[in-house]
Amino acid sequence: MNAAILEEYGRPLVMADRPKPEPGPGEVLLRVEACGACHSDVHLADGDWEAMKKAAKLPLVMGHEVAGVIEANNARVGVPWLGWSCGGCEYCRGGRESLCQKQKITGVMTDGGYAQYMVAPFTHVIRIPDGLNSSEAAPLMCAGVTAYKAIKSSGLQRGQRVAVFGAGGLGHLAIQIARQLGAVVCAIDVHAAKLEMAKECGAHEVMDASGEAPEKALRAWGAEVAVVTAASVTAYRSAVKGVKRGGTVMVVGMPARDLELPVIPIVGGELRILGSAVGTRQDVRDMLALAARTGIRCHVETQPLEKVNDVFARLRTGDVMGRIVLTP
Repeated sequence: MNAAILEEYGRPLVMADRPKPEPGPGEVLLRVEACGACHSDVHLADGDWEAMKKAAKLPLVMGHEVAGVIEANNARVGVPWLGWSCGGCEYCRGGRESLCQKQKITGVMTDGGYAQYMVAPFTHVIRIPDGLNSSEAAPLMCAGVTAYKAIKSSGLQRGQRVAVFGAGGLGHLAIQIARQLGAVVCAIDVHAAKLEMAKECGAHEVMDASGEAPEKALRAWGAEVAVVTAASVTAYRSAVKGVKRGGTVMVVGMPARDLELPVIPIVGGELRILGSAVGTRQDVRDMLALAARTGIRCHVETQPLEKVNDVFARLRTGDVMGRIVLTP
């Protein structure tokens, strides 16, 4: 089978012919139809995150936004970032399996979807509902569920005002999700084209952050929740300074370096700073059901798997609208 392999950090992925994998006990063989290219894949390939490097196995077939067909029965399923969880620890038993310390991450600790075939635990594949094709469903396995889980965890209520920092792969989905949940949405970005896409996705307001910092305008607008999907330290500082007193800042986008946040608005404004990591299997199911029911869609550009290194180059420069889906 054709596969894109990470053999060495900081080097391009290598296209190679690999044997078709054989499913073991409790596993299913999937014929991959689509796999989203996530910015975290670029961070992994570039060796930016030490914790990820320690967890990853090389050589590695990357890709954790997978949609395909089970060979044995033609069921359409997806494979998310959370490729396996133990089911027995305090987090799994408490409904927070994304915190399982024994978890296996698809496309990091196990081979993922940058290939024609892959294997996955039967317990952790997610059925794709009718009405979503594979290219539409694949990005929801990470970008979609990450945005959904962050908004859910923020405690956002119908009628409240939410600022979404970054109108890219995660952000344009967060805008649609927040709208469907009854929020008033403001999108903030530095790219005019992404702000236009944000309007198309239903943002009530947009703010261009390429010039003057948006904190003053955001305070005047009255943001009660800020969801930062941009991998930008500057965006986080603006969110902390711009959200209302008593508001919530959701930490979602992951810059390559640690955040340095101003403490006075956090303490004086009694802000909640909450991290949110992808989601559970139930979160994925809920996200897929919401998308199928309401018409939430990822802005998708498809590219052949062989173009993966070109796609990574575009992700590094921010030259991507929505999500690129690789098709093997």
